[in-house]
Amino acid sequence: METRAESHLKQEEEESGQKEQDNSPRTHKCSECGMGFRYPSHLSRHMRTQTGEKPYGCEKCDKSFSHLSHLKTHLRIHTGEKPYRCEMCSRQFSQQYSLNVHLRTHTVEKPYRCEECNRQFSDFKKHIRTHTGEKPYRCEECSRSFSTLSHLKIHMRTHTGEKPYRCEECNRQFTTSSSLKRHVVRSHKEQKPYFLKSAH
Repeated sequence: METRAESHLKQEEEESGQKEQDNSPRTHKCSECGMGFRYPSHLSRHMRTQTGEKPYGCEKCDKSFSHLSHLKTHLRIHTGEKPYRCEMCSRQFSQQYSLNVHLRTHTVEKPYRCEECNRQFSDFKKHIRTHTGEKPYRCEECSRSFSTLSHLKIHMRTHTGEKPYRCEECNRQFTTSSSLKRHVVRSHKEQKPYFLKSAH
């Protein structure tokens, strides 16, 4: 049996598919800004941007979303699903946006200029947090927050004890590649160059 959420998503997808061909008038008006929409569901979705309502809650954590599609994308953090693959190096991503940002590492494209510091970036969202101080990624174990998901993942190793980087010379293991590099420089200077090796 189809759930209410699945039914709603199906309706959104059907209406999105009609969007290109449909030239019907935008009769459903927003009472706040006057914007018009062809479908009542599109108006309802827009109204949440005005009210801040977030009716779609994640059952795995305390995050809520204004759109069902945003919840669906968020759930990939919990399931580990990564449907977007880079054709150049086979890395996989949970969001199309993340893949697009990654692709710029192959082209060295930096299309975003920061007005605060005038530097250019391939991922402006991540950089702007250095100015705003925003830390949207919170550790569920100790409530510390981080500006990037990668920093949260590294931090989580302090709770799990995971040490994925191993020194090939002495077999000591480390939580980060930078810790391994530091160790090799200090303890095995004559063995350079060295290689990072996963402990798994």
